[in-house]
Amino acid sequence: MDAITRTEKVPYFGEIMESTLLCSSCGYKHSDVICLDQKDPVRYSIEIDSTKLSARLVKSQSATLSIPELGLKVEPGPKSLGYVSNVEGVIDRFQKAVKTAMNLFEDDESQKNAKIILEELQKVRKGEKKVELILEDPFGQSSIMHQEASHRKLEEDEIKNLKTGFFTLSPDEIDSS
Repeated sequence: MDAITRTEKVPYFGEIMESTLLCSSCGYKHSDVICLDQKDPVRYSIEIDSTKLSARLVKSQSATLSIPELGLKVEPGPKSLGYVSNVEGVIDRFQKAVKTAMNLFEDDESQKNAKIILEELQKVRKGEKKVELILEDPFGQSSIMHQEASHRKLEEDEIKNLKTGFFTLSPDEIDSS
């Protein structure tokens, strides 16, 4: 198995490390990008209306995105990726996730709820409904770049309730083992 790694500075993300694992025997390939810069934990929020759909958004692999009014939340997992998009692109991702869920759950109640959420997301895109988009990142590598976006440092109890997508041990867990 061959491993190739390199680091570089990327706009919006800071220093990153790209790694690729290649197996010359079986052809297996796995690539990953990891942000190396860690900043203060941050929470951004913005009320979405038709004038903010083009607002730039940077989501790291450790960030959680949510639209509380619609009960939508995307939490990071081990395969979570970072990306640069805009608010409309995030809405599009939520719509695709709801459509995927509709294919997984065939009961009438789930289908009905999914259709309602899709209708509400379409209203947001058209500027007929306002919702709050929240971006929380325990490693501070994410942001919503719009003058009306609010941001603040996450509190300790908020950080504890966030998933990071990474397996971590606290100092207490290390000392007790």
